[in-house]
Amino acid sequence: MELINEALEFEKAKMSNMSTSDRVTASREAKRLILALNEVYKTTKDTDIMDLMKLLTVKKKKIEKRLKGRPDPAF
Repeated sequence: MELINEALEFEKAKMSNMSTSDRVTASREAKRLILALNEVYKTTKDTDIMDLMKLLTVKKKKIEKRLKGRPDPAF
């Protein structure tokens, strides 16, 4: 239950005005939460946990897209 609350708080957190190191930390935290929720999901098969994992995955992808930056158009 605590894990689910932690994941919900992470999902609701604002991700604007973050430094690069904050983004790296947030990405790692998202990964940790997703993997932990996956272990719970394996035993319970609760669809709410799956939906929460999907939300976290979307947020993690946005963070990582911002980390990688834009491709250089010069090449």
